[in-house]
Amino acid sequence: MTETELEKLKYPIGQFDCPNNISPQHIESWISILEHFPNRLENLVKNLSDTQLDTVYRPNGWTVRQVVHHLSDSHHHSYTRFKWSLTEDKPIIKAYFEERWAALFDSKLAPIDMSLLHLKAIHAKLVYLLKGLFDDDLNKCFIHPETQSEVVLKRNVGIYAWHSNHHYAHIENLMKQNNWI
Repeated sequence: MTETELEKLKYPIGQFDCPNNISPQHIESWISILEHFPNRLENLVKNLSDTQLDTVYRPNGWTVRQVVHHLSDSHHHSYTRFKWSLTEDKPIIKAYFEERWAALFDSKLAPIDMSLLHLKAIHAKLVYLLKGLFDDDLNKCFIHPETQSEVVLKRNVGIYAWHSNHHYAHIENLMKQNNWI
């Protein structure tokens, strides 16, 4: 497999490309993606067998099961980061080792239903919160400890809309490649 092919498997929709000026329309579109993502994901994976769930989406990548559990874990962290940023002045957030989390037995073995239910709940809470924010709120930020950079909340909305579509594409492309859909 060439580096280009591997890169396409890693980033099937490309890397996140944030507009320089994030408009209310961008925010509205990203919130809509977040609002509908849990149901889209559930509809995509609900009929997969355990063997299919335990298939990696790329060489040395995660299984579909690990991706679903990762989405639940990651989006839970994101929700917490929004709340910290809205209640503290430029908090330094807690990073986590997502690869290590994905390697834990629950990410490798647990039924995906629990993470699908968690995604529905956390996205419902996140979307409700985001729809009630004003521009001043969306301009608040947190500091990521790995880069020491400030992440503005309006950008974070886009990052997690992209993150949703990014992992959805991983699973969907695998399913198409294997004629599962």
